[in-house]
Amino acid sequence: MTTVRENLLKIKENLPESVTLVAVSKTKPNSLILEAYAAGQRIFGENKVQELTQKAQELPKDIEWHMIGHLQRNKVKQLLPHVALIHGVDSLRLYLEIEKEASKLGHEIAILLQVYIAGEETKFGLDEAELEEILNLPKSNFVRIRGLMGMASFTENREIISAEFNRLNRLYQKYALVHNFDVLSMGMSGDYPIAIENGSTMIRVGSAIFGTR
Repeated sequence: MTTVRENLLKIKENLPESVTLVAVSKTKPNSLILEAYAAGQRIFGENKVQELTQKAQELPKDIEWHMIGHLQRNKVKQLLPHVALIHGVDSLRLYLEIEKEASKLGHEIAILLQVYIAGEETKFGLDEAELEEILNLPKSNFVRIRGLMGMASFTENREIISAEFNRLNRLYQKYALVHNFDVLSMGMSGDYPIAIENGSTMIRVGSAIFGTR
């Protein structure tokens, strides 16, 4: 059985310099996160606000926490003091709630806009019209849109996955220059090599580092 350190080093060996690795630590104990930390990992992703805020208080302060799960508007206030990047902003109402709470804190919050690219109804995300609606808002002093995020269909069919990631990359390229994007977050343990082939600059990897639950 491989260790967290061995898994991390194996992934990083083959990772282009242009790609950032988010270690998905949801449901994992602090002891495993500290193993990854000792191996040099500093960016971790959580999908539940309460778990993220608790770990942020208990673990080293130079860890950069990313919120990668679906975010409810009533949890935004609790999350913002602890998070470096919110991956899944999937509605105008959520964007406006983040802006409102960030303005109270008085500092800028970085986000990604989640685009619906999968052929599954269980996934969250914006369509292109909703994406443009947010991008056309007046520039905010408190929310910085760093780019786009998307999740491909849960399938073994590489062609479907590649086509979905390619579609998101084309959208990213369409808006990147005008809006100063620098992050295209797509790809998880099972499909991140395909995501990287299609232009991903940030991957979210959990089970390939920490093992399955």
